Amino acid sequence: MKVLYLNQEENEIIRLAIESNRSAQQEIYVKFSSKMLSVCRQYIKDIHQAEDIMITAFMKVFTNLKNFEKKGSFEGWIRRIMINECISHIRVQKKVSFIEDENYSEDSFNNIESQISIEDIQSLIDGLPDGYKIIFNLYAIEGYKHQEIASMLGINEGTSKSQLSHARKTLKEQIIKLKNYSNGTA
Repeated sequence: MKVLYLNQEENEIIRLAIESNRSAQQEIYVKFSSKMLSVCRQYIKDIHQAEDIMITAFMKVFTNLKNFEKKGSFEGWIRRIMINECISHIRVQKKVSFIEDENYSEDSFNNIESQISIEDIQSLIDGLPDGYKIIFNLYAIEGYKHQEIASMLGINEGTSKSQLSHARKTLKEQIIKLKNYSNGTA
């Protein structure tokens, strides 16, 4: 029963926000802004730029709120707008290119044991070339499949797999260096 109530409450807030009710829009912003800033921060290194992009994306959320079809979660719909806004920003700013490499391989990236902080990991991800970072985030963080990523970015599926493989390899090397540095063996 409570889930139904929460869903009805969310639907009412969305309805009011569509009607330009500022308090409903503010409620949506307050509820989702911290999560969405984290999403933007995964793609954008500078926190101030990430905030600007998040605000621009929220403007798109409110402008297109009438197009939300209630097929899936509202948060997921907002998240997708945030990701698309980040990718658009990166494309405009840096003209990201994706390098196709037919000889990619799946690394055992997940087997690295470490006591590295989240901030260190985010810093390592920030250090990746933009093409690697975008695909790594879309695949490893957001859970998109290579076919979906290829469609989103206008590249072929093999390029997506290759970029992910290179990102994992680079991160693995950087984590090992950081781990060795922390242990005093570097």
